[in-house]
Amino acid sequence: MDKVFFYEMRIVRRGCSYLLTSIVSLVHGDDRYSNVQRSLDLICDEIKAAFNGKRRILVKPNLVSTSRQLAATHVESVKAVLDFLFELNPTEVIIAEGSAGDTFSAYRNFGYLTLRDSYGIDLVDLDKDDYIEVPILNRDYREILVRVAKTMLDFDFRVSLAIPKTHDCVIITESLKNVVVGSLVDGDKSTIHQGFPVQNLDLYKIASLIPPHLAVIDGFEGMEGNGPVGGDRVEMRVAFSSCDFISADAVGAALMGFNPLDIGYLFYAHKFGLGCADLGSINVVGESVENHVRSFKPHRRYDEQKRWRIPEDKFKLVLEWLKQE
Repeated sequence: MDKVFFYEMRIVRRGCSYLLTSIVSLVHGDDRYSNVQRSLDLICDEIKAAFNGKRRILVKPNLVSTSRQLAATHVESVKAVLDFLFELNPTEVIIAEGSAGDTFSAYRNFGYLTLRDSYGIDLVDLDKDDYIEVPILNRDYREILVRVAKTMLDFDFRVSLAIPKTHDCVIITESLKNVVVGSLVDGDKSTIHQGFPVQNLDLYKIASLIPPHLAVIDGFEGMEGNGPVGGDRVEMRVAFSSCDFISADAVGAALMGFNPLDIGYLFYAHKFGLGCADLGSINVVGESVENHVRSFKPHRRYDEQKRWRIPEDKFKLVLEWLKQE
């Protein structure tokens, strides 16, 4: 087996404060809207502190599918988030997504269009957005460019509203992957698939440019097996939120029965200081994680996905590349 590298490096987290003790709220109940609302109320002070000095809020749901509700963020959880966020008195709130299909078909099919009138907000298709070019690595460890929707950088408070699902390339998808891949303009969603080792590193790299200031994960239902679209339903009846999106994803991984540091992009995010994925350093308020763990069936490619570590002979190259940014 190839040797792999483990090294410590601190990178400034752009636009977000890296909490010394990360707090994740976890609630359980039989009502989706109430679960999300209560998860936000439990960390209300932390959210207010993170929002201090900011004005424009972007909410990024996961609408990878335009037709299967299990694969997409439910509109009721969006309403719970919006009702909470409007109490912060922002100057502008939008919902922004770049679906793997037609984004406005997803908005229409999942009941999002009514939000424009009821909340006075805009719905944005990130696939059609202006963009900036961001360097990533390809499978040969050479730099290439992908296009990231400019709107993601224009808003000073980003909310990733995700759902817990297994994934066909990176084991699981929650708040980090939601905000990264949905922000890639149109055809560049496929460009990020550069093999398991590099893809996990690239996900971390792009997330460091557009980190969510708030992660909200609606785990009323999850998806196991061959996600992120074609998997099977898992009844969870939970919601969890955090101003450290890496900690939220780490708690989500644990709830799904995975070790967070065995997820490549969470490992990189933790080691490079983007957030905390060490469960022992995360303060979970509300419910106990142990009481709600479900052993999700992984994707059929799980054994391949676990081979995400960068080989030792690429260590210096990758480290130098990261230092240049």
